[in-house]
Amino acid sequence: MKQIRLCIRIILLSIILFIISFFLALPRLSAATHSLTYDDLIKIKRISDPQLSPDGKTIAFVITEMNKEENSSNSDIWLLSIDGNSLRRLTTSPQADFRPRWSPSGKKIAFISTRSGSSQIWMINLTGGEAYPITDAPTGAGGVIWSPDGKHLAYISDVYPDCPDEDCNKKREQEKKKSKIKAKIFDGLLFRHWNHWRDEKRSHLFIVPAEGGKSKDLTPGIYDCPPISLGSAHDYTFSPDSQEICLVMNKDPVVATSTNNDLFIVSLKDKEIKLITQNKANDNSPHYSPDGRFIAYRAMARPGFEADKYSLILYDRKYGRSVNLTRDFDRSIGNITWTPDGKHIYFSCPEMGFRPIYRISLANRGIEKVVDKMTTGSFAVSPDGENIIFTKEAINQPTEIFGYNIKNEDLKQITEVNKKILAEVEMNPLEEFWFKGAGADKVHGLILKPPSFDPEKKYALVMLIHGGPQGAWEDEFHYRWNAQMFASPGYVVVMINFHGSTGYGQRFTDSISGDWGGKPYIDLMLGLNFVLSKYDFINPNLKGAAGASYGGYMINWIAGHTDTYRCLISHAGVFDLRSMYASTEELWFPEWEFKGTPWTSPRQYEKFSPSSFVQNFKTPCLVIHGQYDFRVPVTQGFQMYTSLQRMGVPSKLVYFPDETHFISKPQNAELWWKIVHEWLAKYLKAE
Repeated sequence: MKQIRLCIRIILLSIILFIISFFLALPRLSAATHSLTYDDLIKIKRISDPQLSPDGKTIAFVITEMNKEENSSNSDIWLLSIDGNSLRRLTTSPQADFRPRWSPSGKKIAFISTRSGSSQIWMINLTGGEAYPITDAPTGAGGVIWSPDGKHLAYISDVYPDCPDEDCNKKREQEKKKSKIKAKIFDGLLFRHWNHWRDEKRSHLFIVPAEGGKSKDLTPGIYDCPPISLGSAHDYTFSPDSQEICLVMNKDPVVATSTNNDLFIVSLKDKEIKLITQNKANDNSPHYSPDGRFIAYRAMARPGFEADKYSLILYDRKYGRSVNLTRDFDRSIGNITWTPDGKHIYFSCPEMGFRPIYRISLANRGIEKVVDKMTTGSFAVSPDGENIIFTKEAINQPTEIFGYNIKNEDLKQITEVNKKILAEVEMNPLEEFWFKGAGADKVHGLILKPPSFDPEKKYALVMLIHGGPQGAWEDEFHYRWNAQMFASPGYVVVMINFHGSTGYGQRFTDSISGDWGGKPYIDLMLGLNFVLSKYDFINPNLKGAAGASYGGYMINWIAGHTDTYRCLISHAGVFDLRSMYASTEELWFPEWEFKGTPWTSPRQYEKFSPSSFVQNFKTPCLVIHGQYDFRVPVTQGFQMYTSLQRMGVPSKLVYFPDETHFISKPQNAELWWKIVHEWLAKYLKAE
């Protein structure tokens, strides 16, 4: 009998242990189970624009969600306590709500909404009640900010510069809409930019009473405020006493050949505008010190060069003098924020594949790194100066909001809006490597292994080439050129920050100008050889390459200079530099990069034009382009495809009649990924 009882106990104990082990295994069973798909990517919620309340207790921010079925997106405003424990949706309109800005009292939020059929300023009281409109501008309103005294709002609107009031603008808009004539007539440059025609309108800065009423145009005339090119996300701001606004404009007669953005002061009392910067290169992003004594801003040194180093400049309003705070700091300044006590300025900058946050002391000009080895975005300092909130992303983490305690050096993730999706997807982190590139310079590379990586297997390689060309691959979660999506079918993804990339010192960035097909191409080839020798899990016979914009140019250049790759993908790539020059918009760009115009420097344009090497084309190439790409006009893609076809090279053209330099509509993006994956699979399948 005892033996029977003992057996029963053993059986029961075994059952209990099995049940316990089963439930303990559940978290592992529900962990990452598949590689990233397009349906996963499109469901990811995109966080942006965090704004800290005046009391430092609440964050207002924007979540944008993509809708594949409706082929659209929508943005709403959310609120979150600084400790991350209280998340609530503030707006629920089926139309876009974005750019939340706290009133100085913290009791209201002004924001931009399209719920009325056009972009306008709306207001919502946080103590209760529905949102209500502040503006009904016939040409729309955007970019809202508050005056520190809470009495006014400033905003921008594209208006007809010869119209004295809203009635005139409304009439002109109605006449244009009704007219059967759709011709566009120009008598100057720029006549189009990135993805839109310039037409007759100019961007002007307005103020309106915070409770609504008549708006006043602060920048009448033919100039754009903010500038049409090379501005920042912060190009107009109220002084602490609310008596003036510092703004950015370019008043040169031909903005197509000018990078001369300047800072101006406009008095709200008499609307008098005063120039405060004499620099002929790009100045932007003005920020008043808390006491109003200084204006901190960013400035480049060389006119005509859009990728020059940004220095942090301090303008003394009392004496009208400026000083460069980062003359010897070999990084380009990004976002700027003052500390509440006015003793320090925080700034971000690109640095070796990341965007850390630094702090500079106004007392001794000492610079120290506060947040390292992270790719940060927007950030703000708490009213007590003890914490920073910022957006952070990584190659395996979409953007979320984080908090950092400066004293304790404590990093905390505040939002987790994509927690459920990320728990179901396997994504590897980024790894770094360095190698000797062109001129024996050290060059930085990044590598991403595919999901379910097995070091004993051999994988095909996909080389991604960044645009810019003065840009860089970073530890970022890109929503278009997403490295995880390239890796998900089972490819090793390699990204090299070749000569010309940002974040490695200005000399390194400068080195690509006048040498587009030189050092960058050498770096890419040396980097390829390096990874093939270093990583034995890469199949050296299965290699593909893809790039967009300058990356597309480099794909076209590679097509004429090597057949080492099995397949190529050229998106929005420059093919013929001569025809590109006269059909693009910002002319200072090619004139700097190729040391003049096609008629003053013809050898430069011929030497580095992929069209000069069509006779060498052999590698199968997928060509992709959008009709409304005015940066790299669609004919560049057509010329590349036609040349491939005439050379008898296997090739395919994907033309999007409703897209720009970027593919942004959800269903178009899904098709883009489908064709890209099919093209890679066709040529990189295992032997």
